[in-house]
Amino acid sequence: MKLPLALVTLLSCGALAQHTSNWAVLVSTSRFWFNYRHLANVLSMYRTVKRLGIPDSQIILMLSDDIACNPRNAFPGTVYNNADRALDLYGDNIEVDYRGYEVTVENFIRLLTDRVEPDTPRSKRLLTDDRSNIFIYMTGHGGNEFLKFQDAEEISAFDIADAFEQMWEKKRYHEMLFMIDTCQANTMYSKFYSKNILATGSSMLDESSYSHHADNDVGVAVIDRYTYYNLEFLENNVQSASSKHTMKDLFDSYETEKIHSTPGVRTDLFKRDLKDVLITDFFGNVQNVEIDGEDEQKWKEDVLQLSKLAVDFTMPGRKNGTCASAKASVETPAPAIKKVGAVRVEGSKGWSRNAMGVGALLTCVAAWVAGSALS
Repeated sequence: MKLPLALVTLLSCGALAQHTSNWAVLVSTSRFWFNYRHLANVLSMYRTVKRLGIPDSQIILMLSDDIACNPRNAFPGTVYNNADRALDLYGDNIEVDYRGYEVTVENFIRLLTDRVEPDTPRSKRLLTDDRSNIFIYMTGHGGNEFLKFQDAEEISAFDIADAFEQMWEKKRYHEMLFMIDTCQANTMYSKFYSKNILATGSSMLDESSYSHHADNDVGVAVIDRYTYYNLEFLENNVQSASSKHTMKDLFDSYETEKIHSTPGVRTDLFKRDLKDVLITDFFGNVQNVEIDGEDEQKWKEDVLQLSKLAVDFTMPGRKNGTCASAKASVETPAPAIKKVGAVRVEGSKGWSRNAMGVGALLTCVAAWVAGSALS
């Protein structure tokens, strides 16, 4: 027996659901006005993931300096990623979770591994599980296997690798995309050893990562090249969370001549083929439903029963997979029955009826007691 199309779709969605939530951790590690572009890099990614559906409650935004309020800013309260200043990235719809000197190596690792203080608010916690896809984006100044934080400390490739392993052991992610824009960026994911991590960076060993252009009125560079061309692809091709473009499409769009460095991609820890990985698996938001393994068989049996009822309803003459005999005589139409006061019965009404019955019984008892007293 063939299942109705809607039921087949329902079954297939339950079977193929890979992750049930999307999170993003976006980190700018640089201070000072001349690093304006690093803040613009992060805010550009922040705008993109929000545009594709990830809510602020599932985005951890770490900004190491408040460039928007810097006294050197000719356009106070704003941050732009293009010299035409068509889009204010800061605006009035931004939620910064870690700001200024809160952006430290220790806080970053505690965030990833969930080793935060008990009184840490939810907005500063990465509340993921083994069905969460996480997009981690970092930008700043770095070198061979290290990234600076605030020009005061460094995080190494080993530190991040070990933090990711703790996350895997603690079932804090399903799949992860790690993207980093810094000098010698590709060395930062060279030490990873945990499962289901897809990593990409802006430049290889001994290569610098370059800015794209400057705004003469702002006085500094406003975005880096690697981030600029990632955003260009996402803005032009991924218009909504229903986009079918894949990570392979994004990585294939990288051109060394435009980026001025050699972007890298590491896939050996990632089990899926890139042509099957949607960009929105990391940059967008999903709301799939996960079914517990213990109840999955019962759920499928229930759906099968529903499909049988649907077939019986749409094809009354069909029984046990066969149609009724063609030789059956024509039945005399049944007399029309007038339906009077058909009432929809709901489960909650059973309690109401029970309450009414108990009330009536108590009334009878009270009347009997009163009558006995009078007599």
